[in-house]
Amino acid sequence: MSRKFAVYAAGLMACSALTTPAFAQDQDEAEAQSAVNDTTIIVTATRRAQDVQDIPLAVTAISPQQLEAQRVVNIQQIAALAPSFTASQAQLASGSVVLRVRGIGTTSNNIGFESAVGIFIDGAYQSRPGVALSEFVDVERVEVLRGPQGTLFGRNTSAGALNITNVRPDVTEFGGFVNAEYGNFDEISLQGAINVPIVQDTVALRLTGAFRQRDGFLDVVDRTGAKIGETNSVDQWLVRGQIGWDTDSGMRGRIIADYSKSKSSCCGAIELYQSPLVTGGAYAAVGLGLNGGNGQPVVATTRDDQGTFERALQNRTVSANFAPVADIDNYGVTGELEFPVSDNADLIFIGSYRKYQSFENYDSDFTALDIFNVPALNLDIDTWTAELRFQGEAMGGKLNYMFGGFYSDEKIDQSVSFSLGQDFGENVGALLFVPTGGALGPNPLTLFTGIDPAGTSNTNRFQQDAKSYAIFTHNSLELTDGLELTLGARYSWEEKSGGFDQTAINNRICPATLGALGAIPAALRPSFIGLGCFGFTAPADLPQAAALPLVRTFQSEFKDEELIYTVKLGYEISPFVSSYASFTHGYKAGGINLDTTAAVAGADPTFLSEEVDAYELGIKAQTPNRNLTVNVAAFYEKFTNFQVLEFTGTAFATFNVPIAETRGVEIESLFRPNDELTFNLGATFLEASYPDDCAGTQTSVQVVALCGNTLTNAPQVVALLGGMWEKPLNDSTEFFLAGQIRLEGDQRTSTQAIILPDAAQIAAAGGLQQAIDAAPPIIADIQDGKAFINLRAGLRFAGGKYAIEGWVTNLTDEVVRGVTFNTTLRGSGAANSRSAFSLPPRQYGVTLRAQF
Repeated sequence: MSRKFAVYAAGLMACSALTTPAFAQDQDEAEAQSAVNDTTIIVTATRRAQDVQDIPLAVTAISPQQLEAQRVVNIQQIAALAPSFTASQAQLASGSVVLRVRGIGTTSNNIGFESAVGIFIDGAYQSRPGVALSEFVDVERVEVLRGPQGTLFGRNTSAGALNITNVRPDVTEFGGFVNAEYGNFDEISLQGAINVPIVQDTVALRLTGAFRQRDGFLDVVDRTGAKIGETNSVDQWLVRGQIGWDTDSGMRGRIIADYSKSKSSCCGAIELYQSPLVTGGAYAAVGLGLNGGNGQPVVATTRDDQGTFERALQNRTVSANFAPVADIDNYGVTGELEFPVSDNADLIFIGSYRKYQSFENYDSDFTALDIFNVPALNLDIDTWTAELRFQGEAMGGKLNYMFGGFYSDEKIDQSVSFSLGQDFGENVGALLFVPTGGALGPNPLTLFTGIDPAGTSNTNRFQQDAKSYAIFTHNSLELTDGLELTLGARYSWEEKSGGFDQTAINNRICPATLGALGAIPAALRPSFIGLGCFGFTAPADLPQAAALPLVRTFQSEFKDEELIYTVKLGYEISPFVSSYASFTHGYKAGGINLDTTAAVAGADPTFLSEEVDAYELGIKAQTPNRNLTVNVAAFYEKFTNFQVLEFTGTAFATFNVPIAETRGVEIESLFRPNDELTFNLGATFLEASYPDDCAGTQTSVQVVALCGNTLTNAPQVVALLGGMWEKPLNDSTEFFLAGQIRLEGDQRTSTQAIILPDAAQIAAAGGLQQAIDAAPPIIADIQDGKAFINLRAGLRFAGGKYAIEGWVTNLTDEVVRGVTFNTTLRGSGAANSRSAFSLPPRQYGVTLRAQF
């Protein structure tokens, strides 16, 4: 309780708050910038270079200096600099990254889902967050746009957008940099870039590269407790080449080609809570050992033992048959061309192609028992995008207009091989031990069928072809001095076709189980069907699928179209204070549930599009000398058909919740009392929840149970408190010290907040709502509030050309679970084991920098 109070109190202390501004700028703004104070922040969030204080939009601008100071090396770590942004990652390196803005994100291991937070790199849309996980290096700026987007960017998003711009080639000067880093866990990092003018003042080449390698921070142990490997490691590299040109005629552009390779091991899950089947002896009774093969010495056996949950995380040990493996190739080309049509208008084209290929191999039961494995997951994504904009100004600069079109074509091909291990049959025996009193022996499936399920395997293939078309416009008109009206609209068409089939099947246990149902007691038949015909490995389209909940192949289409629009009114109260009010109707496309269980019992494998109505009021203020900046935004966003994916322990369930809401206040500020000191304060006060009436007319227990609960990973308070001291020691040497604290309130880490009642419990309680009201809270859901401290200190030499820095992230070594879930095939309801994916521990090291 005291920790929770401290987090909230610190958040309130930060209520004058923001991240440090970015000082990056486009080349065509350099002359204008030389005439103003260097605290002016130029961004391109509105598709034209503007001072961030002048735009009627909630946006956090992040400079490369800030990325370095907080050691942000990929998109997930942007949370260290933007209080309204959070990120989490679960099982897969390729498909389980979840980005959230204002508490809104799309939780998914399902490759058919698009992200609620769009990512744009050098203007090109990245179709999945996993595609954009390569190293941050040679970055000019990062802009975090909060709220639905669609009238400015090529692709519409429902929660927000990350606009990442890499440093473009400089046609005037030769130069570059080299960074080298060493840290704990034997982390080695090299980064560098070189800029070479090929035709002076006209054409330049820029080459950028990065390499990072780090040992895993989780040990993998087998059922004896012996270490057999590590996970959550890093092994990746990136190269990027650019040709840029800037001609006297005003025509400019660049062509960017990049390639990245990753063999990082991701991600291990730590068991927090042991199933009562383990502690009660059911696993020991079927010969699987006292604790079911889990080699961890720390596991909670009571449902709310928060202290043991944390000790389990601190132990940093995961049990598995083998460490997960990932091998990812990611490459693409982006072209950016700008043609001046007149002195006041430009035609801009951005086109891109990206290829993403990954292979992953992991133990999917998250224990050292050999129950359920994924020998191979192969994913192939091809994405083409094209965006054409005509933009300029008229009426003496009072009107700024933009008209554009966007097209994307994405092809997904994913093949997943699943297999049942040597202990699957005995695991079924443990799961059925209590209801049968052990009468069915250690392997009930073999008892009734004569077949051991070990070795059962299949390969499921998911394919999707998705096309998106849009026309959009965004225009601002100065009505009178200081009063500006912005109108934007977008019309989008979405077309998707895709489905599921099986390319290899080696499953005798499922048909045999169905053939033996007559000999199985009626009360146990649903369990035998669910376990003998386990959804991930079951053969599809068996004759019994017409009457039983069995896997079916499918081929579906999804089509939708939507008008997206925004209205903003901005008023400049004084040269240093501006305000705005806005309304935006946003949208994120629905699609096809690319999962084996999507068409079970004849279910529709598609899910609905997500829509949002967002209201925002904001004020941006600076002192005349720009030493103090304070920006405040208040918002309310109502989502309809909110997209949710939930792992139940045996399957992924996909559904739309009729209503979800997020509301709150964001405060960002910067204070520079003198040339040596800079302080940044930022806070987000948030309520992101499913309202009490969120289900509407739906009666699905999964939807109804969410009503009245907060959204996942959406703390009510996030606060950033940071400072930088830069002290010249002599004419060529400078000392600096930077530090920041990120404070997060309590937050839910699971999709559901309660243990869902089954049909019998609903009947016994007298109805669905009564059963939900009586259901116990889900185990290990609430993550207590935490404080994360980052520090960096060092010396700069020769006017900043060289530097040596020491740094530490997560100084107090806080242990945090980002996602908590039901451990696969380890019980059900209150008897389900619970596991979690944890965030990184304390890291520290030294960095050397050189510029030339």
